[in-house]
Amino acid sequence: MKLLFFSAILLLSTACRGGKAPEAQTGGEDTLAKPLTLEELFLPDTVYASVQKVHFVVEQEDTLDYFLKDVDDRYAATWSSFTFRRNMLRDASFGGTLEKRPETVEIAWQFNTPEDNFSTHLGNWGGGTGWTGQPIYVKDGDKEEIIFTSLNSKAYFLDFNTGKRSRPDLDVLNTIKGSPSLDPELKNLYIGQGVSRKTPMCLLVVDLLQHKITYQFLDKKAWRNWGAFDSSPVVAGGYLIWPGENGSIYKFAREQGKLTLLQTLRYKVNGAAPGIESSIAIWRNYGWVQDNAGNILCINLNTMKPVWHYSNHDDSDGTVVCRIEDGVPYVYAASEVDRQGMSGMCYFIKINGLNGSLVWEQKIPCRRIDLGGKILDGGMYSTPLLGAGNCDGMIFANVCRNRAAKTNGELMALSTSDGSILYSVPLKQFCWSSPVAFYDKENNMYIFTGDGEGNIYLIEGKTGQVIYTKKVAYNFESSPTVAGNAAVVGSRVNGIFKFVIK
Repeated sequence: MKLLFFSAILLLSTACRGGKAPEAQTGGEDTLAKPLTLEELFLPDTVYASVQKVHFVVEQEDTLDYFLKDVDDRYAATWSSFTFRRNMLRDASFGGTLEKRPETVEIAWQFNTPEDNFSTHLGNWGGGTGWTGQPIYVKDGDKEEIIFTSLNSKAYFLDFNTGKRSRPDLDVLNTIKGSPSLDPELKNLYIGQGVSRKTPMCLLVVDLLQHKITYQFLDKKAWRNWGAFDSSPVVAGGYLIWPGENGSIYKFAREQGKLTLLQTLRYKVNGAAPGIESSIAIWRNYGWVQDNAGNILCINLNTMKPVWHYSNHDDSDGTVVCRIEDGVPYVYAASEVDRQGMSGMCYFIKINGLNGSLVWEQKIPCRRIDLGGKILDGGMYSTPLLGAGNCDGMIFANVCRNRAAKTNGELMALSTSDGSILYSVPLKQFCWSSPVAFYDKENNMYIFTGDGEGNIYLIEGKTGQVIYTKKVAYNFESSPTVAGNAAVVGSRVNGIFKFVIK
């Protein structure tokens, strides 16, 4: 009954606060509808019964209201790619373009990073890039630059066209696995450390005007004792939102070269504080994120309080994707096979982003495998790719089947309306990398992806036909960034590649 009560409040609040534009006034002359105010654009400040499962506090040092200053997607205004999967929705709308149906993939350049043989408590991490490891692409006038962070604890800056260094390398102190983020308005590079080498893990701000680290943040009050920041932060409403693997989600004020902590959401479910390796997806003042205990949270970013909670059964590290359908934000997410044992289900779901209700669930059998004493989980590490053009109504994802099917990995195409599996493309190995899209002039969609054996694939989106495949590297854990007809992606050991789709 309580859930129905809150549902009624939500519908009423949406109607009152701008679910649609106010109608034009009637009278003797034509008038235009008034634009929605910021308050009307905000989604309701409500709490669903599911939040009762979450023990949380919101910490801040003063009593000021830190409401978002706008609901704009600052990343959508440029074809640069500053954060993981490019924008606040995390829908990978990179705008990859092709003249015609592609036939091949060529390597334009390869940049090899030095290997770091320093022994951490988790072993040697070498070089190249890890998961999620998406590069940043910056277009500033005629200058095009690639920025990426490496497992060898360095940040690199390359000319997009030549693959040569555009700025000096930068020591970022610890191993970096996740995707860095560039502020869309300031010259700040945000980097989250992933494994401690000599100093405790923290998050960093690199002031690119000075080309040096100018801010470090280490939270000694966190509820979970693992201080990594694999999540790629995002600017929303003027603030930087950054989830951590320490059981906390942070809202910062931004200045050149500096952050100021404003609010911290700390939470536990079933007595434990989970870690967040995924990146948060945002629309208006709602953010959606999943954690390594399978919790999916919707958070009101104005107050930093949970709106609803959904349990997706198992460890969930991939980033959720949001799409607005008929004015409603829908969230696509998937789990791994970890806590279920050596075999189980990857739960691929679509949920209503306003209230957390399940639209559909597709269960995909997967297994864990033993790789020389190291257990590799099954399921989905990648972030799904929503189709468009001739693939509108489809969603694609790389799934680690690990011989629960005939292969270790598959690219799966599903219907966004009911979750039915439309086809599956066998890959030569498991795959953590997230697929990306290119479109020809007829708006036909093509998918580019890599796998854990270093193979690349070019696939026709509508049919699943493999147009081109080749082994070129060691292991593509990282996800690509796209510009024009090119994809730039890093590999473990080998470094980073620019591929041209032709």
